[in-house]
Amino acid sequence: MSDLHVSWTDYHHKIEQLALKIYDSGWEFNQIVCLAKGGLRIGDILCRLSDQPLAILSTSSYGGAGNRLRGSITFSHDLSMTTANLGNRVLLVDDLVDSGQSLKRSISWLEHKYGFYIDEIRTAALWRKECSIIEPDYYVDYLADNPWIHQPFEKYEDMTLADLAKQHQTEAVLEH
Repeated sequence: MSDLHVSWTDYHHKIEQLALKIYDSGWEFNQIVCLAKGGLRIGDILCRLSDQPLAILSTSSYGGAGNRLRGSITFSHDLSMTTANLGNRVLLVDDLVDSGQSLKRSISWLEHKYGFYIDEIRTAALWRKECSIIEPDYYVDYLADNPWIHQPFEKYEDMTLADLAKQHQTEAVLEH
């Protein structure tokens, strides 16, 4: 398994490519649900571009050293959203589809909790790995070699607030 390192510039470009794929499809959604944490930034940008409401489903499935151990998926009790009801054409977004379990189980969770509102759910992600059991409706890159993806925000997973403060103090001293 190789590694894929993604810069902030590349990351934002991938989100724009995903937005254009969704737009070019002609499908009109009226709700975005992002899987937190990985789908937060993607959901935020798609929300801004489409002017559609954003709901957040908090999930957790990775842990251990460097957050590289996939465990059982945990869901929040409910969605966090600013609308009274969930839209009926839901775009479910995440950063990547690795095993596909999170995406598959999130669809089931939404159908179970909000199925009476939903007519259709489509899925979107930046990356789809070959090992996934599910193919998102929209994705930017198919990764046949199943690399570990190093995203630009991951540096904060190995950093504490004290580490950040020390880094900024050091930078301030170097600037003077």
